[in-house]
This record gives sequence, structure tokens and C-alpha cells, in this order.
Amino acid sequence: MNRRSFIRNSAFTAAAMTLAQQQILAAFVEDPWKITMLNDTLGIFTERGGTIAFLLAKKEIVVVDSQFPDQSQHLITELKKKSDQSFSTLINTHHHGDHTAGNISFKGIVNHVVAHANSLVNQKNVAVANKSEEKQLYPDQTYTDTWCQKAGNEKICLHYFGAGHTNGDSLVHFQHSNIVHMGDLVFNRRHPYIDRGAGANIHSWIEVLNKAVKTFDAKTTFISGHSGNGYDVVMKADALTAFGDYLGKVLQFVEGEIKAGKTKEEILKNTAIPGADQWKGDGIERPLTAAYEELTVKS
Repeated sequence: MNRRSFIRNSAFTAAAMTLAQQQILAAFVEDPWKITMLNDTLGIFTERGGTIAFLLAKKEIVVVDSQFPDQSQHLITELKKKSDQSFSTLINTHHHGDHTAGNISFKGIVNHVVAHANSLVNQKNVAVANKSEEKQLYPDQTYTDTWCQKAGNEKICLHYFGAGHTNGDSLVHFQHSNIVHMGDLVFNRRHPYIDRGAGANIHSWIEVLNKAVKTFDAKTTFISGHSGNGYDVVMKADALTAFGDYLGKVLQFVEGEIKAGKTKEEILKNTAIPGADQWKGDGIERPLTAAYEELTVKS
């Protein structure tokens, strides 16, 4: 019997349990989060939202993305068990709430928050529109092309290669470890959200992925923001190439449908992208809509 089945089938309630019974049951309770170390100092945290990366350097802790407030609190608690160092830097790969809503948990305990300049603009615009400015911890450092900083033995560099998932996506390269957090520039076998309201562009996104493959090497490990069922968020360059091919097939398919006289509503009824059958599950309407708009809406 697995842990969840044990809990579901247990006849005890918490109120009725003796202390000993509660301790026995606690041994079967799974934490909702998972920490995976990629090497001695660099790991990832997954729970709800975009993948978080963290660096446990000799004199500091660096975190990439923050999910939501509850999840970021779980992260902070776990990292404090692993290191007695303070949080020096929180990096946001882009502005979406499943990557930045947890920033607020770092208020007063992190020295700096870093993101692309467009990411800060996007985060502020969304917060103002949603009347949630008091729930934000905005980046206090931004860049436009490249930003680098040493952290122990690591040199961390942020790169902006152009519009993709948004117009403010950072690639975060841990040079010593040769690991790159791609944020939501890669959805590994999962239909992506494409935020055209924040400057997303599929044609440019494909070029961003091509540049990433050329910039880094065959030994580079990549981290994606999200992955489909049965697929990992940790990948090699072939996953970037595959995702770029998928985006190209989305554009090709939608362009063909438009030329065939199909309406947007008819296009959105499709349940698969020809030639990209590894991308399954919910959410196909997101790339189809974005492709249709990109191909038909005049700038």
C-alpha cells in the first residue's frame, strides 16, 4: 500500500489518535515538495508552480524563482536546514505568478532580487491590474542583455536572447556547474502558455532556443519551468531542440489551417499538433490561439 492510500484508508482521525498513533501515521505522510540535488551545491525544488533552482554556496544562498507564498516558505525552511548562510540573491526568470508570487516570503531576508528589465515592468503591470501590489517583492536590480555575479565557486550569468514565452525571459547559467535554468522558455512535452500580452513571440522563441543550443555545450544540463507527465524538468540540449521543433510545427499547422479557410474557432477544436504527438494533455488551445494571433493580428 502506498502512503497516500494508507492515509486515505485509515480509520483514525487526527482528533481521535493517541500520540503514538499520530507518530506512526506521520511516518507515512509525504511532503508535498521535492528537493533534488544536481551536484554538491546546486539543486532544484518542485512543488506547485515553476521549477525552483538553488545554490548553497560557502557564504550565501542563491535562489532562482519562488513559486507561490506557501511553497516559498517550504523552500526557505528546507534550505535553512541545509545551510546556515543567508540569502544573498533571488533571481526571477520572468514575471508570472507561479515564479514570483513567492518573492514576498523573501522580504527582509534576501539582499537583492534580480530580473530582466521587461520582467519588472510586466510584474508591476500585472500587480497594478490585479490590485496586488502589496503582495509583491519586486526586483531591485535589472539588466537588459547580460548580468553576472560570483557566488562562491560559481559564476552566475543571466542572458536575454529575445522575446519568447514573454519579452523578459532570463536564461540563468551556473557556469562552474554548467547548468542553465531556462525558466518557461522550455515546457518539456507539455503545451506551453504563451503570454502575448507580455510580448511573447513564437517565431522569436524558436530563435532563442536555437541560440541557447549554440551558446552552451553538449555537456550542459538544462532545467525547464514545467514538464509533462512522465518527463523530467532536468534535460539535455536535445529537449530544447525538440521543443523548438514543436513550436515550429504549431506555427506550420495553424498557418495551413488559416490558408485552408478555417476560422479560429475551428482551429481551436483540434486536439493534436501533427508531427508533435509527444505533446499531449490539456492546454493545446493556448499555443493554437497564440499562433493564430501571431499569424493574423497586424502589429
